[in-house]
Amino acid sequence: MNYIPQTYDEWEHCITVKCGIPLTPGYVAGRIAALEDRHDFHTQKFIDRWGEAHHARTLEWFRAAAGKLAAG
Repeated sequence: MNYIPQTYDEWEHCITVKCGIPLTPGYVAGRIAALEDRHDFHTQKFIDRWGEAHHARTLEWFRAAAGKLAAG
């Protein structure tokens, strides 16, 4: 069973706790750049697997994470 986060808090928990990936400025910036690039192979696979709506939400969540990091 796949669990798909529906909120920023659920997504952040999945990334930082379940996956153990720290949301560093470099990681977040890299993911934003990749997700914004529709020619990126991995972005295309992400959209194929999870759909346009989840892609848009995930990009929003990474942008929100970038904002939180910038605010300190």
